[in-house]
Amino acid sequence: MMEKYKYIFFDLDGTITQSEFGIIRSARVALKKMGVDSSFESDDDMKKFIGPPLFNSFHDFYGMSEEDAEKAVAYYREYYEVSGLFDAPLYDGIRELVDKLFADGKKLFVVTSKPADIAKRIIEHFGLDSKFVCVIGPDRSERSPSKKELIERAISDNFIDDKSKVVMIGDRKYDIEGANEAGVDSIGALYGYGSYEELKTAGATYIVKIPEEIYEITCD
Repeated sequence: MMEKYKYIFFDLDGTITQSEFGIIRSARVALKKMGVDSSFESDDDMKKFIGPPLFNSFHDFYGMSEEDAEKAVAYYREYYEVSGLFDAPLYDGIRELVDKLFADGKKLFVVTSKPADIAKRIIEHFGLDSKFVCVIGPDRSERSPSKKELIERAISDNFIDDKSKVVMIGDRKYDIEGANEAGVDSIGALYGYGSYEELKTAGATYIVKIPEEIYEITCD
């Protein structure tokens, strides 16, 4: 079978893990501590926290000042790292997909807006760490690096010299737009939290309904 892509970049939330449960609870706790009532917002409304950097979410969605957004992020992480971190089951078919890609010799990476140390703990928790070359994400001192920056960091840090062999898999426009800006192909994961319209408008190279379809694309 011809190798189309050698380097497979996976987003984490909404692509590998169904992370809404821990994220939504943590966001509500942080908002409450900041004096913001989120009770009128449904869980579907709160899914807006999945994808963008946390600082951006509090700043953009709730009009918080930079100082208050930083406080909200701290409150979020305080709760999330104790109670929400692993409340994010793998999507059906993801473990099998990762195993097959790894067995085929693909180089797998996690490229996420979640802090790298937290993302690593999640990957380790699910026993997938041996299948991934590394996890690329911001460190705690970075406020809101774009997905483009993170993708470019993954390419640079791993000495990847042929971007045509790279594909970014993600469920939100941030992943797709970041891939386009970085000059790599993308796969929109419709089983995650983004809509078909969002992924198509963002310019996804491919859109899949289930993880199994990713294998067909990456090995076509």
